[in-house]
Formats: sequence, C-alpha cells, structure tokens
Amino acid sequence: MQKSLDTKIARILVDSSCDDFILADAKDADMGFGLPAPGQIQSDCDAPPRFRSLADYRQAMREITEQGLVDIMLISASTSEILTLEERLFDDSPVTPAVRANDTSDIWLGYSGGYSSQPSLPFRSTTIDHIQCGKWQCNADERCLGADLGLFSITFNNDAELDRASLESYCEFRIEAEQKGFRHFLEIFAPNATGENVPDNVGQFVNDHIARSLAGVTKRGRPLFLKMPYFGPAMMEALVTYDPALIPGILGGSAGTTHDAFRLLWEAKKFGARAALFGRKINNAECQLTFVRHLRLLADGEIEPQEAVHAYHGELQKLDIAPRRSLDDDLQLTEFDA
Repeated sequence: MQKSLDTKIARILVDSSCDDFILADAKDADMGFGLPAPGQIQSDCDAPPRFRSLADYRQAMREITEQGLVDIMLISASTSEILTLEERLFDDSPVTPAVRANDTSDIWLGYSGGYSSQPSLPFRSTTIDHIQCGKWQCNADERCLGADLGLFSITFNNDAELDRASLESYCEFRIEAEQKGFRHFLEIFAPNATGENVPDNVGQFVNDHIARSLAGVTKRGRPLFLKMPYFGPAMMEALVTYDPALIPGILGGSAGTTHDAFRLLWEAKKFGARAALFGRKINNAECQLTFVRHLRLLADGEIEPQEAVHAYHGELQKLDIAPRRSLDDDLQLTEFDA
C-alpha cells in the first residue's frame, strides 16, 4: 500500500510551503523509560504508581495504526519484530513503521539511575539487520520484510570530544544504512549536561549543529526529516529559511495540558515545521484514539487549538470517559506564554 509518509515527503520537497504535515506516534519509550514506558494507570494520589503492561502498550499501537490517522508509528526493535515481522500489521496500512535505531545514554530514564544528568554517550542496542529482518545478517531478499525507516538520535553538549564521538557514531550508521537500503530521520535533542559549557542560545546552538553536521552529507545519506525541540517561532523560521529541504519536525516532550499539546503542533506548523512526533502527549491522553483524531484535525488546518480542546472534552463526555483535568484547567497553557 502507498504510505502517506512517502507521499507527503515527496510533495514537501517540491513545495515546502504546502499544507502537508507528518504526524507520528512515538511509542518507543521502552528503549529509555523501562517499566514506566507503557504509561501510568490512574489511581489515588496517595497510592504507589501502577503502570500498564507492555502488552497494553502494543495494543494501543495496533489500534492507532488501524485508525490510520498517523503517518508513522515509531517503536522499538523488539516491538517491531512482533508487529511488523510476525503480525504484518503495516502491510495493508498507510502508516509507516519506524524503529528507534540507537539509544544514547541520555534517554536511559525511568525511576532509577541518574544518566540524564550525565553528558550523552553514543550507543546502539539494535542493528539495522535486526530491524529489517529480525536477525543478525539479512539476505538481500529479506531486507524488505521489516521496517525500512529508523530514528537516529544525537545530543550535542558543546564538548568537542563528546560531540565528535556522537558524530562519528552517526557517520558509521549513515554509511551502513546506505549500504543496506535503510532510511532514517534525525533527532537532535537540546544539550542535557553541558557543565560549564552552556551555549549562550540553545536554539541557535542546535540549529547551527544541524546545519554544520549535514553540510558534509550528500543526498543518499541525508535524513528524511528532523525531530527536535521547538525553540519558538524565530528559531524555526531561521532553520526553514536556511534550507527548505531539511523538513523540520518537533518532538512533544512532557505531557502537559491538552491545550499545550494542541498549541505546540499548531504553532510549530505555523512557523515552518512539517512534522510532529508525540509520545507522552498521546500515551497519557484519556482516550488516545480521540486525541490523535484531534491532532490530525489540527495538522490538517481544520481546527484551532482552543476549539480542539473543547471538542476533545466533548468527545470524552460522549464516551463517558472522565477527564484528568477540568475543561478550564485543560485550557491552560503551561508551556507557552499565554
């Protein structure tokens, strides 16, 4: 089946001002969060936290894929083995499966450890072959069995030695990916542990590193699009103006309010983003399918953020699902200036 991602990428490259927008559900949290990855079950505030199972997490992936409103389902290699290779979930779907291809040390989160406070180190627990065919070495005719798209992540910390190691890891990955016919998109996090080397302007620092890091990469090795924090209108416009072929996308970050999520997508698109990859914002929603439907309406320019919050709460009421926040509280913006 024709994948909506491929259609949109082709149109955006021809006309970067077109209205196409790529929406992804980032359900790869098991690569970083451990047991809390599937999401917390609502309970009394005083009770110890309880989490959904990995089976529940994967069932949500199936349902959102079958809904067909996202363009990408981003998952771990172990989940892709089940959904892509064994169940063939994506064969007759417009949704493209993508796999997190590296898990740098700054995403080793959860309830234990302190890796997030230490500078990011490059690491890959999976391989391209395992993503493509589920084993160490694929035959040529097996490479089309699994996912053909991966996410590669880099965190620059304004440290020449550490950042060089990350770029060397990315270079090795790109060469291998080109040899094996594997596509990727590039995630660039904000610095996570700079110590005394804090950049004067984090958004500008990230933009500069994107431009510089890809200047030596020819078309065969370049990422399809970018995944990065949203640093505001000026930084997004600067990146889009620099090179319209970069196709910037934004990551969701923490859950926040429903208005936070809807405003983030709407504003980022307004100033040039052409993709949004939301993980916790979708996974923590009271009804993920309803939440995704409203994200799609926003991405397609059919609704405004505040209107979408009202509509989302109306749908929850029809479904007899209790919202986590009152409508008034969910209309608050906690991640933007009102």
